[in-house]
Amino acid sequence: MGGFVGAALGFPAVLFSFMLVVVIGYWVLVLLGGLGADLPDDLLAGFGLRGVPATVVISVMVAIAWFVSLAGVALVEGTAARTAVLLIALLAGWLCTRLLVLPIRLLFPAVAAPSRSDFVGRMCVIRTGRVGSDFGQAEVTAEDGSSAVVQVRQTGDDDLRAGSSALIFDYDPEGEFFWVMPYDLH
Repeated sequence: MGGFVGAALGFPAVLFSFMLVVVIGYWVLVLLGGLGADLPDDLLAGFGLRGVPATVVISVMVAIAWFVSLAGVALVEGTAARTAVLLIALLAGWLCTRLLVLPIRLLFPAVAAPSRSDFVGRMCVIRTGRVGSDFGQAEVTAEDGSSAVVQVRQTGDDDLRAGSSALIFDYDPEGEFFWVMPYDLH
């Protein structure tokens, strides 16, 4: 065991040993429910590691680099050789992680970001006293069940007041409002 601890605390493995302790601590907190936030996967896009959550990528990369540097510390002596081990561990960590990310990214399909146009075609309930060509608000429910109060307008003179149902049929990006028309549920 003394040989293992000595190798884990020797240069360059000690750099990755510290990072591995941080990674293990992070995942323990995730499992205990203390953490849930994830880093954006765009963080590592420049390294060819897009499509998998960044915390997973960083964890795998640190584990591989730690193992390679640990083996290198056990096999070589001298500062120059151990500096080479550091570079090899970094390269091996990146390369192996990149190869592992390719099939794993299929498990994380890209999800389109929600947009305001997702509300077009949905029913809404008017929440203001009236809706005209210049004023009005309505509550609309999104696909995920959340609701939002949005600005609405109408082209005609229909009687749209608080509590009436309407259909969202278009979005005006310049005015940032939705066009609605009356819709009777019965």
